[in-house]
Amino acid sequence: MTAYFVAQIDWKDADALQRYVRGMSGMIERYGGRYVVVGGALEPVEGRWAPGRLVVLEFPTLGALRDWYDSDEYRPLRDLRLQHSRSDSVIVEGVERR
Repeated sequence: MTAYFVAQIDWKDADALQRYVRGMSGMIERYGGRYVVVGGALEPVEGRWAPGRLVVLEFPTLGALRDWYDSDEYRPLRDLRLQHSRSDSVIVEGVERR
């Protein structure tokens, strides 16, 4: 079943963001994932949620997503993101497609 990593990220350091982006180059694809949303214009329509930067990654399975998120390859970039941004994220299972 498809799984998604959804993150609201407000970067505090532009240089750290650039290092993160360079490090992520090709990584998601190596774990079978793809970018669905990276930034882009936001239009809040209900509630108070107004993320600065929204990222949605799609993986073919929850296992593939976990392999990426817990990997030695991603760990230093995750630490960089957490140190230089305010970040809220969730992992969510998708629905079975018929």
